[in-house]
Amino acid sequence: MPPTLASLVQHSALKLTVRAGEDHLDRPVRWAHVSELADPVPYMEGGELLLTTAMTLDADDPQAMRRYVRRLARAGVVGLGFAIGVNYDTVPQALLAAAREEDLPLVEVPRRTPFLAISKAVSAAISADQYRAVTAGFEAQRELTKAALSEGPAVLIAKLAAHVDGWAALYDTSGAVVAAAPEWAARRAARLAPDVARLRERAAPASAVVGADDASGDRVELQSLGTGRRVRGALAVGTGAPLGTAERYAVHSAVALLTLTTERSRSLQSAEQRLGAAVLRMLLSGQQDHARAVAGDLYGGLLDAPFRLVIAEPAGEGDPAGLGALAETMESAAARSGEAVLVVPEGARLVVLAADGGEAVAACQSHEAAEGEELVIGLSAPAGPIAAASAYKQAEQALSVARRRGQLLVEHEQLVAGSVLPLLADDAVRAFADGMLRALYEHDATGRGDLVASLRAWLSRHGQWDAAAADLGVHRHTLRYRMRRVEEILGRSLDDPDVRMELWLALKATSAPDA
Repeated sequence: MPPTLASLVQHSALKLTVRAGEDHLDRPVRWAHVSELADPVPYMEGGELLLTTAMTLDADDPQAMRRYVRRLARAGVVGLGFAIGVNYDTVPQALLAAAREEDLPLVEVPRRTPFLAISKAVSAAISADQYRAVTAGFEAQRELTKAALSEGPAVLIAKLAAHVDGWAALYDTSGAVVAAAPEWAARRAARLAPDVARLRERAAPASAVVGADDASGDRVELQSLGTGRRVRGALAVGTGAPLGTAERYAVHSAVALLTLTTERSRSLQSAEQRLGAAVLRMLLSGQQDHARAVAGDLYGGLLDAPFRLVIAEPAGEGDPAGLGALAETMESAAARSGEAVLVVPEGARLVVLAADGGEAVAACQSHEAAEGEELVIGLSAPAGPIAAASAYKQAEQALSVARRRGQLLVEHEQLVAGSVLPLLADDAVRAFADGMLRALYEHDATGRGDLVASLRAWLSRHGQWDAAAADLGVHRHTLRYRMRRVEEILGRSLDDPDVRMELWLALKATSAPDA
């Protein structure tokens, strides 16, 4: 703790006596300053103990003393030391009354106590406090480093909370709370999600001071983690008062250590990506045993249970940075649940192999691309190592449909369970259909018959003349005539099942709504 007026009064060598402001002796003293100016305020910063002999003051004038003391109090002076036996034998009553009126502590300094002794005492106490703070800060740094190296981020967060006498929480790349101490702090930290999101939008390093909520009254500092453009996580520290020197050392140490544990080196990340790419190539080429051998402990567990294969690309001219955001979202989710996840950049694509039913796949399914980071994502059905090539094709098919439909994510299972008709919304399919049926539409436009509707009715009734004619409200001979005209105009035989199939799909394509 820094020196206070109380500690100076209790200093046996100084022999100070309190004359006013007895209830405010707990104020910390930032410095002891000697001034005989009638108005020393322009040269004060606040927090000083002002020492004076009243050489240039009319200390017996009540109005002058009232103005003098009021300005000192407004400037943040914590106390006034008045030397007796120099210009005044006792503390003047006008000065004493003004100090009591403003509740400004006034201490009497005996003649035998030089101002220099008081300044030295304040300086020594401040130096001792700073030394204690630095020593405590280094001790906290050693303890936090040990926790980071041998026990992990959760223990580091718990020790940091104890050092700052408050609470602490760690957020991952997505802004989710991954560790908090004490346990009750997790709920309070979760309420800061909007503030953490705003911090993540700024380049690291970044910090902010916020409030957890109106009820707690905490002072919360947020610190970003990471060294690159994208924030890798955040640290929240909640305390009842601003951090002191020792606490600040502890927080800065925690930020550095957590950054080291969350920001993997480029060489390590590159090596993991090369290994993952090799495992993926082996799986796709049917070399499952070799893939398992290469995967080892890093990815081996991923091949022991059903997995999903994800392929993502930028949509149109979308920012490729969106692929990085998706990768971080899935990797963070996998890390929280202890899952393995294989992430492989593949040119302008991102390929991810993740456990079926796991947190990484769930994070992909709920992923929302940021503005300017539009993506399209294809997700395969569950598969095992032996069917990896099929899963890759499924993901590509789903990706193609997602791009065609303008959707963020399409799962292959949705295509299998749904209808093929939405796929006919493709522009190329529509162009084929329009070209195939154009002659019939042009014929109908002349008013010489209703060949398109007749063809649709006949095909929908599987070539049953009576049923189709009934649907149209015409005689079956009329319908037979119209079908002969269709064959003549198109130059194709309706007896050919392929022709009937193509005509039916063309009719559906020209009437299919955009998916």
